Amino acid sequence: MKHLVSRHTVRETLGTVFQRMSVEAGVIKCKAAVLWEQKQPFSIEEIEVAPPKTKEVRIKILATGICRTDDHVIKGTMVSKFPVIVGHEATGIVESIGEGVTTVQPGDKVIPLFLPQCRECNACRNPDGNLCIRSDITGRGVLADGTTRFTCKGKPVYHFMNTSTFTEYTVVDESSVAKIDDAAPPEKVCLIGCGFSTGYGAAVKTGKVKPGSTCVVFGLGGVGLSVIMGCKSAGASRIIGIDLNKDKFEKAMAVGATECISPKDSTKPISEVLSEMTGNNVGYTFEVIGRLETMIDALASCHMNYGTSVVVGAPPSAKMLTYDPMLLFTGRTWKGCVFGGLKSRDDVPKLVTEFLAKKFDLDQLITHVLPFKKINEGFELLNSGQSIRTVLTF
Repeated sequence: MKHLVSRHTVRETLGTVFQRMSVEAGVIKCKAAVLWEQKQPFSIEEIEVAPPKTKEVRIKILATGICRTDDHVIKGTMVSKFPVIVGHEATGIVESIGEGVTTVQPGDKVIPLFLPQCRECNACRNPDGNLCIRSDITGRGVLADGTTRFTCKGKPVYHFMNTSTFTEYTVVDESSVAKIDDAAPPEKVCLIGCGFSTGYGAAVKTGKVKPGSTCVVFGLGGVGLSVIMGCKSAGASRIIGIDLNKDKFEKAMAVGATECISPKDSTKPISEVLSEMTGNNVGYTFEVIGRLETMIDALASCHMNYGTSVVVGAPPSAKMLTYDPMLLFTGRTWKGCVFGGLKSRDDVPKLVTEFLAKKFDLDQLITHVLPFKKINEGFELLNSGQSIRTVLTF
């Protein structure tokens, strides 16, 4: 009881301090990992973070995950303006709010959302939609008013996907932030801001996996493992993991796969191998790699009449796909999803609550925890294949 009172007092004090700061909000100087150009390491710089404008929220970041999407910006496979602060999977505390903000207040624990939910556009208002019109998937790099809140060495620094979490402080639009349970551990639930939700939602929301079904997951990285967790949660009786790297099989089995195979183990097409293994009864397949060839393999691998195949991995830009239309004519369903089809502001707090109720285990996905200043080391772990998720703490 004493511990609970103590934590409540700390929470109350933080809230009071941040509320006072909200009234007096000015420019904050802090450390951030700036990408000055493509194919260069991050540079830890002192930046200035402007106060939040109308309908904006300034957040003190507590923990942030390293995602493959951030690496796409470094490598130039994802459009971005430079210099930029990337990062989009995080947990933080609201430091101050702009005029008109009603859904969060200073001191609230929050998750920034790379996929906003304005609740006004067609996608937000449709029960099956989630790709909000305010999403920044084209690399605009600015907030709703067309300007940035970051400066470094006198130059404007651009935002990334409405979030920019590789910094001690960031500013986001109110539509890009979700209040979560204060008891949530930041270094774990930050994964709900992207990787976990993308995979888990692909199974339970987009794929709508049914109890007793057979599922196949192509690609056993962090998002692939989250798809497996979603299939298991939905009651799938058989979950087959597929990857060229057999070192990933043990972890896949630990989170719920019933068996794992490598396409290299047979000369037959993987769709034939899976048909023989399951008695031609694969209900759902998930492509979690982002390779065009694997997308077609995954489509061909689900049942020709009632199977559903979900594209989860981001496809390479400016590439076209060629496939046999008979794959669809016979009755298959081919779907894609962003953020697992979840409505971000509605569903992220629910997932955090489910995590706290031990409905799923995020520890299985986190292989490394590093201090923020070791961000370049975190990306080396990603690119060498040694990590599933590295979390940076401040």
